[in-house]
Amino acid sequence: MSQKFQASVQHRGDVSYVKLGGVIDEDNELNDLVDKIPAGTAVIDLGEIERINSCGVRDWVNWLSKLETNGTRSVLVECSPAIVAQINLVNNFTGSGVVKSFYVPYFCPECDEEKVLLVEASDMGPPPHEPPTCRCDECDLVMDFDDMPDSYFAFLANQKKLAEPEQINGAMQEMARGSDQGKNKVKSRASQPNLGGPASSAPSVPSLPSIQKTSTMPSTSSGKTTSSGPRLPTKAPSKPPSNPLLTGKQPSSPNMNPALSMRMSQPSSNQLAAPGKSNTLVFALIGVLIAAIAVLAYVVLTK
Repeated sequence: MSQKFQASVQHRGDVSYVKLGGVIDEDNELNDLVDKIPAGTAVIDLGEIERINSCGVRDWVNWLSKLETNGTRSVLVECSPAIVAQINLVNNFTGSGVVKSFYVPYFCPECDEEKVLLVEASDMGPPPHEPPTCRCDECDLVMDFDDMPDSYFAFLANQKKLAEPEQINGAMQEMARGSDQGKNKVKSRASQPNLGGPASSAPSVPSLPSIQKTSTMPSTSSGKTTSSGPRLPTKAPSKPPSNPLLTGKQPSSPNMNPALSMRMSQPSSNQLAAPGKSNTLVFALIGVLIAAIAVLAYVVLTK
């Protein structure tokens, strides 16, 4: 049997319990199960079906048709979200069978946790159907339904009534490890077993090298880098204005030496000398003006 597809069959009277898991694709071996399922009721557990493609849908529909031809009535239980999506897309996906229970997906935006809640189709009531409340195990907040209610629960509008539910429930309790049935109704979507082969860890994401702030002052070290990651090109710091008093802007570098910053903020000796020369010129002009007034007054008074 393909490693991507797994199946097991148990019997109790005229009830057969068929558990499927993994991927239903072109490599499935559903036809090999036809002779293992006698006439009666076939309870098909689909809780561990991870994916089904177009070839798998074709083989699945043909397989259910063969079972019905042999006098087998199918009851689908624990339908995974992948199966529910196909039930809503393909009209004859369930054949003449009935969906007894299915999983509802949830998502917690606070903890990034995903879960599926097992729901009985008979408990959903009449439309419009709303997802049941599910709380997060991490933060205990109400989780968000991870789909569109109108599209996800659409198949319930044409849902048939399950005949003899007590007989089916009794058979499931004995053959499908009844101690887990009804108790483990909530499970993480990420924790479901990988039935496509041996468990493999998720690929690790390479860590990016940390980008550190560089000082605008030249380094006196030997220039060797201590980071294990690749050396990133750094942009040369912009040259500060040569005359801060003319620009009116402070140097933009936060790591500038305080002594250098103080020296740049103080006026130079040439700037201090400029006011002295201008004052001498003013005094000379005032002196010439006073002398001219005195000469003019002397000439006027002597006449």
